[in-house]
Amino acid sequence: MLDRIGCGYLILNSDRKVMEWNSAAQNTLEREGEAADTAGKVSVALRRLIANVPGNFLPGTLSWVVIRGMGDRPLILNEKGIATPDATSIVALLDRENRSGPNPQTLQRMFGLTSAETQLALRLAQGDAPLEIARKRRLSRTTIRSQLASLFAKTETRRQAELVALLGRICVLP
Repeated sequence: MLDRIGCGYLILNSDRKVMEWNSAAQNTLEREGEAADTAGKVSVALRRLIANVPGNFLPGTLSWVVIRGMGDRPLILNEKGIATPDATSIVALLDRENRSGPNPQTLQRMFGLTSAETQLALRLAQGDAPLEIARKRRLSRTTIRSQLASLFAKTETRRQAELVALLGRICVLP
């Protein structure tokens, strides 16, 4: 599920070496310019990512590394009260640039969307504005507004923000 929403995780042993990771973590570290296809390379990539950031990964804790944008220093948030076996640490990578969206087939099955409505929903989920979508798809504002109204009716939402929040929750589904 974490891969579906673009959230990476790494499990570090007591020596702070990476023992396990998911593909979202690998993709995030590689987007930061590091090779990350082996445990050793993932460990090096993580160390470089957080090199100038205050904070540690304490044994038995969950730490969040929030990546703001390319070249920005990440932010480390430690979550207390999490106990892991064998003094391992869990590091979650949250890349704010990631634009994971829902599965188009899932959207169509859940709400009975047309292909055009599905494409509009996916673009909205990625943060595009309706007028921008109209321009890129070479459609009139009226067409986009009509499709948006249909999306609201089929998803039982009333506003674009409500629709986008719903789409964000649906992206965890297969």
